[in-house]
Amino acid sequence: MYTVSASPHIHSKQNVNRIMYDVIIALLPAFGLSILFFGISALYTTLIAVLSCIVIEFLIHKFLFKKQDFSIKDGSAVITGILLAFNVPSSIPWWIIIIGSFVAIGIAKMSFGGLGNNIFNPALVGRVFLLISFPVDMTLWPKTTLNQSVDGLTGPTPLALLKEGIVSGKNIMQIKGLPNYQDMFLGNIGGSLGEISALAIIIGGIYLLFRKVITWHIPVFVLLSMFVFSGIFYLVNPYMYINPLFHLLSGGAMLGAWFMATDMATSPMTIKGQIIFAVGIGIITMIIRMFGAYPEGISFAILLMNAVVPLLNKISPSRYGSSLSIKK
Repeated sequence: MYTVSASPHIHSKQNVNRIMYDVIIALLPAFGLSILFFGISALYTTLIAVLSCIVIEFLIHKFLFKKQDFSIKDGSAVITGILLAFNVPSSIPWWIIIIGSFVAIGIAKMSFGGLGNNIFNPALVGRVFLLISFPVDMTLWPKTTLNQSVDGLTGPTPLALLKEGIVSGKNIMQIKGLPNYQDMFLGNIGGSLGEISALAIIIGGIYLLFRKVITWHIPVFVLLSMFVFSGIFYLVNPYMYINPLFHLLSGGAMLGAWFMATDMATSPMTIKGQIIFAVGIGIITMIIRMFGAYPEGISFAILLMNAVVPLLNKISPSRYGSSLSIKK
């Protein structure tokens, strides 16, 4: 039986497996630097997250989706595991990682029907659940191996330092301990595994662009909207609001923009929808960072905008041939 659909009929060498493994390759620079800066614990954390995601998805397929083919080989569970590990501290207990994997795979992904049917980014659902359920373990940030000293092995992230200083009534010039932009760009700062090095994430993002796995619209407009929104406040009062470059290099801005927001299943199909989606993420992230209780907000921002994607997908694309309207 033939399946007949309306034109245009676009042929491509890409398939699910190829796309997933391209994403895994793109994550390798950040993974390598996380091991360099956090040591063997970064490797353990990532392996536990990946293996638990694979096992949980396998068990769900075997016992609940008996009539469906297993999807383990497509690499999606591996990516969910890596991204979950990239969103937690390297010092987090192993059993908490497994709980996060269960929430990410069992609730956020498989309860909707599996790959391509999920509404929310699975790794971020797992991360937010762990942040709410285990706030102490999720905010106990180990220092990098280059920054460890006799006064302790843990310390706050740049965003946490900024938030604590502002809440205590200090201006930007009075806040001590903020890292320089070079360390933030290279990754010699405390934080989750995948959010410490902007350079590594950008290298991976460029690889995805080269392989045409993603388009530039979402990452560029997420970062641009963050820069413009925070830049306006910085220009108005530079003593209370920090340089917008700080916000781009700190926290999960780069990881969220390049790898989380661009998830095909949970992002809009049209270019116009992608731009609205990305701008919404950038603005919500900055509102939470600057005025909310949490120092970081990109995880919440992406999940909130994931919920808007069905509406954004109702935006009619341009006629085929007049402009690029649907993401490849």
